[in-house]
This record gives sequence, C-alpha cells and structure tokens, in this order.
Amino acid sequence: MTDGFRWKLTADGEPALFGVDDLLMPELGTGRMTGLEFLHVTAKRILNRVPSGSRAPANWTINVYRGCSHACCFCFARPTHEYLGLNAGEDFDRKIVVKINAVEKLRAELAEPTWCSELVAMGTNTDPYQRAEAKYRLTRGVLEAMTEHANPFSILTKSPLVTRDLDVLSAAAERTDVTVNFSIATLDERVWRATEPGAPNPRRRIEAMARLAAAGIRTGALMMPIMPGMSDAPEQLRDVVAAIRAAGGRLLGIGPLHLRPGVREHFLGWLAGADPVLHADYLRRYADRDYAPERYTAELYARAGVPRPRSPR
Repeated sequence: MTDGFRWKLTADGEPALFGVDDLLMPELGTGRMTGLEFLHVTAKRILNRVPSGSRAPANWTINVYRGCSHACCFCFARPTHEYLGLNAGEDFDRKIVVKINAVEKLRAELAEPTWCSELVAMGTNTDPYQRAEAKYRLTRGVLEAMTEHANPFSILTKSPLVTRDLDVLSAAAERTDVTVNFSIATLDERVWRATEPGAPNPRRRIEAMARLAAAGIRTGALMMPIMPGMSDAPEQLRDVVAAIRAAGGRLLGIGPLHLRPGVREHFLGWLAGADPVLHADYLRRYADRDYAPERYTAELYARAGVPRPRSPR
C-alpha cells in the first residue's frame, strides 16, 4: 500500500473502512463538516520519502489526511483515492481518510538514530488544514513533535485555520526553519466559488498570510493553477500579486492548470456542465498534452507584471 499506511483488516481478512464515529458532523461555523465521512486508518510510517524526479519542495513529506474537503475540481491528488478503492470524484471530496496514529508514529520516527532532521513538507498531497483538522488536530500534533525535535518543515495550505497554531509555529521558528505558504490562484469570488467550493475564501488566506508575516513567520503564496479563460486575465493576476505583497508575503511562482490522467476526466466533466463553450476550448488546448504550452506560462508572468524566475541549472 502506498503512502505508508494500511487498512485495518476485518475478522475474515478483508480490508475495511473503520472507526467512522461521526458520519454526519454538526455544522461548526465556517468549517462545517456536514456530509463528510472520516475513515480511520493506522499508518505503518508517517514520514514518506519523495520519489526521485518529483517537484516536491523536500525529500520527505507528511500527509495526515487523504482526500480533501476543499473539493477543488482541479486537484492533482484526486487519483490517489483510487488506490484505496474509492473514487476520485465525490469520494475524494467527502470520504476523508484520517491517520489516527500520525503523531505518535512521527515522534517515534523522529527519534530513530538514522533520521537526519531533513526538511519535511506538509500539504504536498492534500491540505493539512482542511476541515478534518478542526476535529482531529493531527497537524497541530505533528507541528508540536517537529518543534520538540527542532526539525525544519514547510506547510502549504488554503486555510486560515493555520493561524490557530501560531503559538506552535512561533516556537518552532525560534528553533528551526519554518515556512508557511498558501495556494492562492485567484481572488475572483465567482471563480473561487465555482472551482474551490469547499475551500475558505482566498481573501481570508491573504489575511492569514498577513498575520503570519506580522509574527515573523516566513510566508508567501503559489499562484496555481491558473485556468485559461477563468482566472488568467491581467487584472485578475495583478490583483493577487498586489495582495500577496501587501500582506508581507512572497510570490513563489505562477503556474497554469495541469490535466493529468484522472484529474483530466474529472475536471473536464465538471467544466462540460459549468460552461460548454469553455469546455470545447479546453478540449482543443489540452487535446494532446497534460500541460499548457511553455509559452503560456511565460505569458502569465507577463500579464501579472512580474519577472519569471530563472530555472535552476
């Protein structure tokens, strides 16, 4: 089984989802959990080595949740739910796998003599501060363990819930390298509501970034994915850049939508119902490729009015 966890087995040896103690959670303010299922698993390991050639920002990752209640129609992680016998559509959005032993397992792994305190990235698969975190607080426990061991880490999130843990983040930043970045592709409310229906308002992410920056936490934002015809107008891009800078964050990069197998089918199926004309345009744009042309990425930087960073040699 991938990603260092296994299903608990039933008496007859068949895999089973277990520990679903609250199938329908009460609404809890803006982070309401109605309709979500939390599927408990035990992890064999919680520190996962990144495969060579990956674009991940570190050699090690931690993902305490699988699936994501943000329900972003373009999420690249959707196909990973199929490894579990679940589907990449509604199951990914609503059936959230929770590694309930993540914190205790991490403490044991950080104490291993062979561990060399390498940088660990969180949020490389699904969001560590999605709605489940308000209930389980596993990400906070992970941060506490990393702080105890002075282990460097980075976080990528779409949620202002990260500011709940500002006390732990500040303590960690006094002992090791800490970075908290946000995914903010647009501030356009129509686009946000249509494409990230379960994610917090991007303007709340900007506010959270400002709080972190004011507290001395290194922070910034990735502007990804930019979607042709939806979020790539110059004024849209420049609004995001200006907001990031005003909040004291760094622009980490701008990137267009990728439509890899699995994601492609889900996204284009959604778009066909949302905008048939734009759907036809995407069929042409992505007819023989998963990625947008290189010239389009360069054009996005020009539209945003920022220089494109040089590729490392």
